Amino acid sequence: MRLTITTKLFLGVLATSVLVAVVMAVAGQWGFQRDFRRYIEAAEARRAEAVVETLAGIYTRRGDWSALSGEERRWRALLRGQPRPAAAEPPDATGRHRHGLPRAALYDAAGELVAGRAVPPGSDAIRHPVVVDGATVGWVVRTPPRRPTEATDLRFQRAQLRNLGVASLAAVLLAALAAALLSRTFLAPARAIGAASHRLAAGDFAARAEVRTADEFGRLADDFNLLARTLQRNEAMRRRMMADVAHELRTPLAVIRAELDAVEDGIRALGPATVISLQTETRALGKLVDDLYQLSLSDLGALDYRRRDLDLRAQVSTALQPLRERCAAVGLALDTDGVAGSPLMVHADPDRLVQLVSNLVENALRYTDAPGRIEVTCRQEDGQAVMEVSDTPPGVPDALLPHLFERFFRAEGSRNRTSGGAGLGLAICRNIVDAHGGTISAASASLGGLSIVVRLPLLRGGS
Repeated sequence: MRLTITTKLFLGVLATSVLVAVVMAVAGQWGFQRDFRRYIEAAEARRAEAVVETLAGIYTRRGDWSALSGEERRWRALLRGQPRPAAAEPPDATGRHRHGLPRAALYDAAGELVAGRAVPPGSDAIRHPVVVDGATVGWVVRTPPRRPTEATDLRFQRAQLRNLGVASLAAVLLAALAAALLSRTFLAPARAIGAASHRLAAGDFAARAEVRTADEFGRLADDFNLLARTLQRNEAMRRRMMADVAHELRTPLAVIRAELDAVEDGIRALGPATVISLQTETRALGKLVDDLYQLSLSDLGALDYRRRDLDLRAQVSTALQPLRERCAAVGLALDTDGVAGSPLMVHADPDRLVQLVSNLVENALRYTDAPGRIEVTCRQEDGQAVMEVSDTPPGVPDALLPHLFERFFRAEGSRNRTSGGAGLGLAICRNIVDAHGGTISAASASLGGLSIVVRLPLLRGGS
């Protein structure tokens, strides 16, 4: 049978409480008996001193022990604290007559037994001297008590042991009640987290653990809720990405199919214009597939990086060369004066840097109105190599800047393919920069458009 945590905690607390109660009961009983025995010993010692006083008085009056020699009844009466025998004294609850000092004998100064039962030699007997006028005239020898003998003492002992047992039982019952309450109270947050995790596993990404404690369970619930929110956000992004991918694939496929249907139905002839249209859509479709493939590789960390020490300025200049004609063709000036300068040495993959620069300039090229200008600069700032790509209007609202690096996000909010790509270029740029240990951010440019700033670790001594 599998035990729940609640049951295990209950049994653990209960077992610990029972063990503590048992140990306390045993220790209490042992301590009580020890202290009670000491109390009995002290009481008998006081009684022995009283007997010694009486014996000293008897010896003073007689000058010897003849008054007690062979007088066992008188000796027992004296031990009971009575001047003469009490013939009709009733027995106590144990069946014995009450007495003040049991197990005692009187010896004279020479060590001869006068009255009482002889104490075996070598025993742990206690000796009380009887002193008269400074001389020891006899000894009261008694054996120490092993257990209570007085009826009152016995009743007191039984009552205390019974009370100790009742207290131990009450402690165990209270511990069981406390264990039940604590196990249910302490594990209520765990049950709430478990129920929420089952809902989350079933696909309910809105599941949250409602725990308001400030202990470890509260922190665990906060972590669980953070995980649930992350999964919910990722699920929303996945669905949006699937819809965006489907849309982006559907557009060129629809154009290609329409062109082919027109040719097949004889509406259009398979001439140069039709071939160019088909090639354009095919290239757009191929670019989208390539971007998706690159993005998936960068997400998995599977892009091939061959890093080496290189000059960022020189690598950016190389990447910008084939882009000049494209910019000029759409009426945009490409300003690269800010790239020149002293070397900025970084440890990077040259091919990935070319891909990074190309994607950033392509993004600016798509979203900048002609006539306009794209400006690329490189500089050293705060011990880092910084590359910035800025453009002229239109700009991007500040509220949209944090979303520019999300896949399939386009600031113009439309699906008009003539105004931009699929929205994957900046997402790929972010992954490339992250792989190089750098950062990438977006801000409004002084030129009136958008500014993308890339910061890479600068090699020591490289400036």
